[in-house]
Amino acid sequence: MPKLVKFSRLLSVLPLLLLAGCNMVVMAPSGDIAVQQRDLIVVSTVLMLLIIVPVIFLTLLFAWRYRRSNTAATYDPEWHHSTRLEIVIWAAPLAIIIALGAVTWISTHKLDPYRPLDRLDAERAIPADTKPLTVEVVALDWKWLFFYPELGIASVNEMAAPVDTPINFKITASSVMNSFYIPALAGQIYAMPGMETKLHAVINREGEYEGFSANYSGAGFSHMRFKFHGLSKEGFDGWVGQVKQQGTMLNRDAYLKLEKPSEKEPVRYYAGADADLYNAILNMCATPGKMCMNEMMHIDMMGGGGKESAENREKLQYDNRHAGEGIVAPAATVPATGAPARSEPDRPGSSMQHDMPGMQHQGHSMPGMGNGADPAPAQLNTNN
Repeated sequence: MPKLVKFSRLLSVLPLLLLAGCNMVVMAPSGDIAVQQRDLIVVSTVLMLLIIVPVIFLTLLFAWRYRRSNTAATYDPEWHHSTRLEIVIWAAPLAIIIALGAVTWISTHKLDPYRPLDRLDAERAIPADTKPLTVEVVALDWKWLFFYPELGIASVNEMAAPVDTPINFKITASSVMNSFYIPALAGQIYAMPGMETKLHAVINREGEYEGFSANYSGAGFSHMRFKFHGLSKEGFDGWVGQVKQQGTMLNRDAYLKLEKPSEKEPVRYYAGADADLYNAILNMCATPGKMCMNEMMHIDMMGGGGKESAENREKLQYDNRHAGEGIVAPAATVPATGAPARSEPDRPGSSMQHDMPGMQHQGHSMPGMGNGADPAPAQLNTNN
């Protein structure tokens, strides 16, 4: 019986194999979340084939049976209705739609990237004494920065995790939107500036896996890749020791140099990192003199800063931080760098401006945009 199940599964994904090329990591993953997503693809494909295959078969059968040369076939030009045929035609697709809807509803909640894991794989629950590994991910132009806050280390374009240990990802970006994706581990999730997304996953087999950006973000997008190492506990401890031995210090100055757009960056290790650096990147205030997003939201919550807050305008200009250095990151859209756009809005009299002060977020409460623990600036004035 198990052999029959495996054969049916292989048969069901045969069309996908023909379309997927040589890289089969999506259909043969090494992490439990990715395995469940693979199974969801298989189940959905099988359910749809239940109606597609009979329709294709009957189309060919009717074309052959009722061909012009077959005079033995029933000829009934007055036929117009069959209750039994109508029931079959409508009941089968309806049943499949109901089944797909049920599978989608269950999997949407079960595979929610924000939902903490409740198992290591289909046969093992998470032991009570297991401590998850927290990894803070920053999408830069065009490289990946990984913080390990509990270990005090960081790395560029390489990350590692022990096998059978839940991983809690916190993900953001420094400039334009990107997409964090390790096919062998879990599905992709977006990385956006000023916001934090989350992902919970676990790797179940040792190995070296590829990670990359799945969302176009400019000229260096094609090379925005990194290596993810699934290691034994001893191997992970060895990797951490290597980072601490070979790494340098990641402070604000080192980050601002790293954050500048560059391509094909080599792997880098940081033996130490400023404890508040990730939160500063998340709140878009790693650059000296910039107002943090959580500070701005605190001002909004208190009713605004009044006329005195006009001087905050320059502190809220984030996207032109490299304009004075002659560095422009060619992203998916023209950034607010002061460079002329190649579109209609730049014509005289246009109401659109490229110099956006960042105040467009006022009045909005965005989940994950900081902890709100920092004090408000001195310009706070609730007496408007």
